[in-house]
Amino acid sequence: MVDGRGPRVVSHEDADVRALILPAQDRAEVQDVAPPRAHGGQVVVEVERAGVCGTDVELFHGTLSYVRDGSTRYPIRPGHEWCGRVRAVGAGVERSWLGRRVTGDTMLGCGRCVDCTNGRHHVCATRTEIGVRGDQPGALAERLAVPVSALHVLPEVLSPAAGALVEPGGTALRAVRAAQLGGGEHVLVLGGGTIGLLTAAFAVVHGARVDVADPRPEALALVARYGATPVPLDELGEDGRYDVVVDASTGADSPARAVRLVRPAGRLVLAGLSSTPSMLDSRELVFKDATVVGLLGASSGLEGAITWYAAGEVVPDDLVAAVVGLEGVGDVLAGHRPAGAGPGPKVQVEPRRPG
Repeated sequence: MVDGRGPRVVSHEDADVRALILPAQDRAEVQDVAPPRAHGGQVVVEVERAGVCGTDVELFHGTLSYVRDGSTRYPIRPGHEWCGRVRAVGAGVERSWLGRRVTGDTMLGCGRCVDCTNGRHHVCATRTEIGVRGDQPGALAERLAVPVSALHVLPEVLSPAAGALVEPGGTALRAVRAAQLGGGEHVLVLGGGTIGLLTAAFAVVHGARVDVADPRPEALALVARYGATPVPLDELGEDGRYDVVVDASTGADSPARAVRLVRPAGRLVLAGLSSTPSMLDSRELVFKDATVVGLLGASSGLEGAITWYAAGEVVPDDLVAAVVGLEGVGDVLAGHRPAGAGPGPKVQVEPRRPG
């Protein structure tokens, strides 16, 4: 740029970056935006890979509850499944973070309330969520600013695909921990999406015998690869034969089905969310003496997911059906599968500028 004082060199750190923006319901655009800055306690990450999630689809269509209740407003910069490298650090952050390969917690609590001080920042009433809740920009961008307190270091051995699948893996691992498996249990996972398949994989390595049910034949294509048994949803029946049922689906009727399928004194883990209210008959729960656990987010499962991935016990890479650039995300959000996509449920994004 040239002005009256002569040329000014624009550094890489000062240049605009590309980001996916949802300016309004059912609209997606790639725009040049001001580069993020590492303020006190923050780092800036160059995003290597990011995932497109069902939550992003709901943000696109405006059906997510956060949009409906005003917690999130357009324009939205989505993306909460990601990995990358630290390129800048803010005041108070050790320079040893520079160059580290990282992922991060989506949930950013206030740090002061009772929940935050007791390790439950993921349910902080005033939390923001990267790319989801509040005004925290997401990872479907070339660079992302993140509090250093949210970071988790990734081993170099992990592929970009696995690095960007740590967040859903953390949710799946939390579901398996909530099931309190001791080994040998018969587990049903309702839903053959990313979290459902990862839940099945983690349950298998914890010693369970696992069935995965879904109404879509294509959703069951990878089930056996993770050591579980695929079951068409209409073949489940109604008898309560499972020690644990994990609902990882988005079906409004799925939690009620889970109650019917669990054994007396069994455990239900509810990890999926439908866009409309789900109904449960509490009488069935009481008569079965069943334990029900609801869980939100991946926070306490992130480190464990990294450990299992790095050890090669759970290898999530096959879940990725295709990798697109930022320009391809709008079509994915609108429900179009990329040409040549494989059987996996996940589409990931390489946000870096082509060339």
